[in-house]
Amino acid sequence: MRRRRAGLFVILLGLAAVDSAAACDIPLQGQAVQGGLVIGRAPVGAQVRIDGRRVRVAPDGLFLLGFGRDAPATSTVKVGAVICTISVEKRAYKITRINGLPKGKVTPTKPADLKRIKADNAAIGKVRKLDTAITDFAGGFQWPLKGRISGVYGSQRFLNGKPRRPHNGVDVAAKAGTPIRAPAPGRVALVHQDMFFSGKTLMIDHGHGLSSVYIHMNAITVKPGQRVKTGDLIGKVGMTGRATGPHLHWGMSLFKTHLDPAVISGPMPDR
Repeated sequence: MRRRRAGLFVILLGLAAVDSAAACDIPLQGQAVQGGLVIGRAPVGAQVRIDGRRVRVAPDGLFLLGFGRDAPATSTVKVGAVICTISVEKRAYKITRINGLPKGKVTPTKPADLKRIKADNAAIGKVRKLDTAITDFAGGFQWPLKGRISGVYGSQRFLNGKPRRPHNGVDVAAKAGTPIRAPAPGRVALVHQDMFFSGKTLMIDHGHGLSSVYIHMNAITVKPGQRVKTGDLIGKVGMTGRATGPHLHWGMSLFKTHLDPAVISGPMPDR
């Protein structure tokens, strides 16, 4: 049985998505679906392993599970001596075609551009290695702005007719200058004013390897290291970098595993 809590997560009551639930009593909150995020709670002091890999556990027992775009059908969670197998729901993904992009932004060849891209990727990768003890993810996430969803997570993209990697977030089309607000508390982990593909780029660390990214903005209103609260102004919509119109690309990842913000935050509120 599942029910929705406004603005937060879907709750898995009684471990509905876990095999042998009667024999496995690990509280879980979230959606066990490709692109989904699940928060677990272990007994205080217990070790947790997910698919054999030890993960951070907060003093109160909170830990995270994330399922990527092509996550396998099951995931094994071991809490102390208790082992559970979680069934992960498979999804079908759309195909997205975007035309009219400058050739150099689709297939860059200039040495200077390639150098920038390498540096950009290194900066983003550094943030996605963070494993801080904060648990700012615990209260859930809300949408950072309201608008038309113009791009969805997981879609196979064709740019100027050429296949590229799947889309790793959601795009929200909105008027340039529209305020963007923090969807959850966190610490600003990266501010970059001009990345090659993503333009003005912001990343927020929410703890335990969970980070969010905001790109194509025309202004960033926070500084590296700054603490933000849910609803704080963090930037404004733009079309910097590789973009054909003003919009926000909002992405989330658990370390290197890209997640779907639309699954984590629930439906877009009425505009």
